[in-house]
Amino acid sequence: MAHPLMPKATAVWLVENSTLTFVQIAEFCGLHELEVQAIADGEVAIGMQGLDPIAGGELTAEEIERCQKDPSSHLNPAAPSIELPKQKSKGARYTPVSKRQDRPDGIVWLLKNYPELSDAQISKLIGTTKPTINAVRTKAHWNSPNIKAQNPVGLGLCSGPDLEKVVIIARGRAERAAKKAAKEAAKKAAEEAAAAPPEPVAEPAPTVDTGETSEPAENSNH
Repeated sequence: MAHPLMPKATAVWLVENSTLTFVQIAEFCGLHELEVQAIADGEVAIGMQGLDPIAGGELTAEEIERCQKDPSSHLNPAAPSIELPKQKSKGARYTPVSKRQDRPDGIVWLLKNYPELSDAQISKLIGTTKPTINAVRTKAHWNSPNIKAQNPVGLGLCSGPDLEKVVIIARGRAERAAKKAAKEAAKKAAEEAAAAPPEPVAEPAPTVDTGETSEPAENSNH
């Protein structure tokens, strides 16, 4: 059985939007049942946005409803409606001329859903240029009024595994950068604390001796 292009993202969506069992989701997505359970528990794929398999043409709503009623049944994938591009091992990705007009839509979707991706990653992923990405981001693109965010996988601009791979790399890089920044901030705070002069300790006020001594009060009953 063919599995979804982005199995984990699809599993996240099915966990959040259906009552399918972990076994059904795991079988459809090509994952282990325990991994799906970990996704449901928030231990795996934290922060990952779910990918709707219905919108992507990988599954039908009727099929999900059928399997929700019968937990022992298996999800049958929908027939693919588009021909996915073949993955190249080397060199920049080639985008067919017929799909090049869809690239701005894919760029908007990537910028919105995965802001941690660098322009270089987006450029290599869907075969575009950095000036085009910047024009779309700043809405200076000549066709900005007509640009709509669409999943580049569904548009056929890239494959699911390629997208998932660059997202993992980008998130790992962002996490390392955040840890480094926190470490440097803590180090700077410690250095500033060590360089700061110690606060003066307030001394108690001296006692003034007036030379007077207190005498016991005389007994008024003489």
